Amino acid sequence: MAVSNQLDSQFFNDLVPPESFETKKEQINKFANIHLVKNNRIVLITSGGTTVPLESRTVRFIDNFSIGTRGATSAEYFLKQGYAVLFLHRHRSLQPFFQRVEKNILDILNVSENEDTLITVDKTYVQKLSPVVKQYQKFRDEGMLCMVDFTTLSEYLVLLHEACVSLQPCGKQAIIYLAAAVADFYIPKGLMPEHKIQSSEGVLKLTLEMTPKMLKPLVKDWVPHAFIISFKLETDKTILKDKAKKALQMYQHQMVIANLLETRKKEVFIIAKDSEEDLILTEEQLSSGQEIEELLIEKLVIYHTNLLQPS
Repeated sequence: MAVSNQLDSQFFNDLVPPESFETKKEQINKFANIHLVKNNRIVLITSGGTTVPLESRTVRFIDNFSIGTRGATSAEYFLKQGYAVLFLHRHRSLQPFFQRVEKNILDILNVSENEDTLITVDKTYVQKLSPVVKQYQKFRDEGMLCMVDFTTLSEYLVLLHEACVSLQPCGKQAIIYLAAAVADFYIPKGLMPEHKIQSSEGVLKLTLEMTPKMLKPLVKDWVPHAFIISFKLETDKTILKDKAKKALQMYQHQMVIANLLETRKKEVFIIAKDSEEDLILTEEQLSSGQEIEELLIEKLVIYHTNLLQPS
């Protein structure tokens, strides 16, 4: 990996690839190459949270609340806009289209009298689900959706780097949509106990290091020509836009999507170098089931299209 500065070198050396890294690497490279040849627009979406192990042979870990709603929903709307989607997501977090399956499948199925065939019993739910199944199978069969999972911070960063390098030849055709909730702190490998921490040892005191910011090498080295979008989540509205603007200045990417924890499902701010835009759903739109991601992706596609226009 290209390292942003020498102080981060040990952090990169400590990154642990997933056991299935070679398989996932091949999957990512194949997907990127197919759409490079077809000259398709392609978006890498990162989604869900990352775990930070407390032991080398992990029993306990630090996590966050993200279940990947923003990423999974955005993926659906990018697909509908004609983009190929490389979906890098937390294991067991929400996935595009799968998230629409709201009921326990055991509640809508029954066994036929001869006990060898499963049959549906909730016809109303089946009718609601049918268009979702059709959409998912359409994009799956067209090869427009590739899903790759991770669990830990290390796995995420290794796969993010691999995905970005694979998309580098796509140039401006690629969007990097960094919606994952990445851990800000971690425990260095050398300070991590090998075995399970014992409660009999009394009060647990942890020393966490800051996770080096990956956005700088991502923008500068990994995908320098891609349209890169990061996210900023805050609980204090008075600092939200200012922090988004500082991120743009620091990392020199194209856009930050800023949102508040309490209103993130109905309002987002699109912060670019020379512009700001507030997207908000009305009460009528909310009650009808419209999602803020639909408005957001429509706007981002317009920005990306303008970026692709000849100068």
